[in-house]
Amino acid sequence: MAGLRVFVPTPLPESLCELIEQLEPRVELIRDQLLLPPQLYAGDHQGDKAFRRTPPEQEKYERLIDSAESLYGVPGQSGEELRRAVRSNPRLRWVHTTPAGGGSQVKAARLTSEELQRVTFTTSGGVHAEPLAEFAVFGVLAGSQGLPQLLKDQRGQVWGARRPVPLVSNQRVAVVGLGGIGRAVARKLSALGADVVGVHRREVHAEGVSRTLPPDRLGALLRDVDAVVLCLPFTESTRHMLSRELFEQVKEGITVVNVGRGSTVDEEAMIDALTDGRVGFAALDVFEQEPLPTDSPLWNLPNVVVSPHNAGTYEEEERKIAELFAENARRLLDGEPLLNVVDTVEFY
Repeated sequence: MAGLRVFVPTPLPESLCELIEQLEPRVELIRDQLLLPPQLYAGDHQGDKAFRRTPPEQEKYERLIDSAESLYGVPGQSGEELRRAVRSNPRLRWVHTTPAGGGSQVKAARLTSEELQRVTFTTSGGVHAEPLAEFAVFGVLAGSQGLPQLLKDQRGQVWGARRPVPLVSNQRVAVVGLGGIGRAVARKLSALGADVVGVHRREVHAEGVSRTLPPDRLGALLRDVDAVVLCLPFTESTRHMLSRELFEQVKEGITVVNVGRGSTVDEEAMIDALTDGRVGFAALDVFEQEPLPTDSPLWNLPNVVVSPHNAGTYEEEERKIAELFAENARRLLDGEPLLNVVDTVEFY
């Protein structure tokens, strides 16, 4: 293939557009910053929701989408807009989704099997592994150090009694899902001395993991671990993997960290377990409904840290995604397999 015409339908700073062109000169990167909503923060792929295009601007925007062979990002981060793009543009052959969990955007487009075969979809998986792993380590450490009691004493100006705390190096931690995020979590926790047990649907080798168990062994494992870190995508098979039944089996006082998808945890059952002490502490970056509803008990439970799906946002995120896109563009042009191709059966 001589070159690749790419349109950018999602906010991307001009400096990173130029970086992609430098990294892969065969890419013809089409963009019009006036057609894109302004970013509200670095790494904002949605842009200001109050932004509106005029009818002529919208027509031009769609015309550019329909002229491209590839898209950097899903238009409007919307399944509906992605469906329109695929059906209006028979030349379209590759769409890169900016989230690591971009498979959900592809699923939301409700494309036909023929359309899913015609267009290849990739995600930004792996780009967010390191910051999410750091959040996971923070969660395990916070649970071990008794962060809720420390904060309670501080706010009450109480010089608390000395108390022994467990060392993470003496703890066993279950890491559920050994993709890029789970592997980074396992590596960092193992470096702290924790015994890390992986849970994955197939046997894999991952640095820092002492052994790997299948998902059907999770219940038995939770009776014997001090913390569990969920690093799962959302699929039909992972929905409520941490179920009410499993919460009834956990080791009392367990720490729960979720950096995958909120739907993998039965949130109502977790709230009950946090309330009665079966779960001692939870550090949560994802929730079943986002934004987290104002009436959710999670806001006010003293043994919960709520992060607004922000743990994967970091200073280098946008540049890393641009570099990943450029590498995949090179692979496409050179006839090599692409990285992070979406599984269009389970959509992850």
